[in-house]
Amino acid sequence: MAISDYSVTGNKKRSQIDSRRKGFSDLDLRLTKHPIKKDIIPLRDDAAIKNALKNLILTNAFERPFQPNLGANLRGLLFEPADGVTKLAIKDNIESIVKHEPRVRLLSQNIIDMPDSNAYRITIKFLIKESDRQDDVEIVLRRLR
Repeated sequence: MAISDYSVTGNKKRSQIDSRRKGFSDLDLRLTKHPIKKDIIPLRDDAAIKNALKNLILTNAFERPFQPNLGANLRGLLFEPADGVTKLAIKDNIESIVKHEPRVRLLSQNIIDMPDSNAYRITIKFLIKESDRQDDVEIVLRRLR
């Protein structure tokens, strides 16, 4: 008998397939300690996917060993003029890098220029493929002086 991720339940005429969800976990880069266990609290499921997507978008090229082309290079675009061309470049870079995260599908992105603080506010809406749930992540790209 083979072990499967799917099990058929219910009436034989109208069968439903119940699938088990995969559990995703990721290291929280804030390194918050559990108050009792004194261990780092990992991120689970949807929060882990959001964290992975955010880390992927904030990565520049040549930052990851053995993956030199993996990165959105958004920090380099902060020093370009704040116009429509730069917004389009940010949007294209995000679209190309999100393809490296197989657990999500990009739905939309909103890029707002904040010239007073030399920053961009990026809101990315995505669909988690496994659960068909929509979520979003907000990133503020800021130039430091």
